[in-house]
Amino acid sequence: MISSRKNNNLLFSIYTDGRTVFSKNMIALLMDNSDREKLNNSLNYYVKSGKLLNPRKGIYAKTVYNPEELACTLYTPSYISLEYVLQRAGVIFQYDEKITSVSYLSRRLEIDNKTYQYRKIKNEILINFEGINRENNLNIANPERALLDTLYLNPEYFFDNINLLDKDLIYSYLNIYKSKRLDERVQALFK
Repeated sequence: MISSRKNNNLLFSIYTDGRTVFSKNMIALLMDNSDREKLNNSLNYYVKSGKLLNPRKGIYAKTVYNPEELACTLYTPSYISLEYVLQRAGVIFQYDEKITSVSYLSRRLEIDNKTYQYRKIKNEILINFEGINRENNLNIANPERALLDTLYLNPEYFFDNINLLDKDLIYSYLNIYKSKRLDERVQALFK
């Protein structure tokens, strides 16, 4: 009886939390549970019974989850940036459904018919949160930071509409990258 109540508390705690995607460590903290074996058994039970999803080893999600939140949870630290942000801001026009992020590694994953692409960037850049917004359990770059990430990783990238961006903000973020080449690219872009 007590075990059943704890299991129900686990599911209740997950579904009443504002997040839709969790790592196993997040769930352990949420439940204040140090018994890993019981936690694993409970999570496996809920996955088998269809009450939770297990999109990737060590990652659990509600049956309806936010793919952007999954992108931020798969690899930590990471933040959504690059083409995904620029497309949403109207800076590039080419439509692509994949969610692009920067992280400490480069990976491309397919999960539930959705593509998640990570590009490796220097740790000093990755951990600098200037221009990174924390919203709805996401870490997402503003368009100005996404433009600089893109230029840093793809020097020849073409942008369709840079007039939507705040040039002063872009210039203020340049010190994050400590790159003379990037400084030159930005100068050339805004000539």
